[in-house]
Amino acid sequence: MAERQESTPPARRGDVRRHANIAVATELVYLPRPSWAPAFFALGAALMVIGIFAEGFVVSAYIFAIVGAVIALAALRSLTLGAARDFRRLPRRQRARSAVIPPVSFRRPPG
Repeated sequence: MAERQESTPPARRGDVRRHANIAVATELVYLPRPSWAPAFFALGAALMVIGIFAEGFVVSAYIFAIVGAVIALAALRSLTLGAARDFRRLPRRQRARSAVIPPVSFRRPPG
């Protein structure tokens, strides 16, 4: 019977010891600021869809669609302005210092 091969990749087994001396993080992650804009965009989109099917419910369907479109457009504007503001606050240059990623084969080893 063939000997069972180890299915754990070399990086998880600890075979990649030469890259263990990196003292600090090599890449910086910048998260966007919290925002209610995605929730308001979803609300506006839902109101626009309700406007299609809600004829005769409390008010005219056009009112739902118009209010939803206004909310969705305002939220979309807030999303794009926030993304541009977050992009502009990022540093222009980042010192690149990273480890070389060892090649890993995606094919099953023979045997």
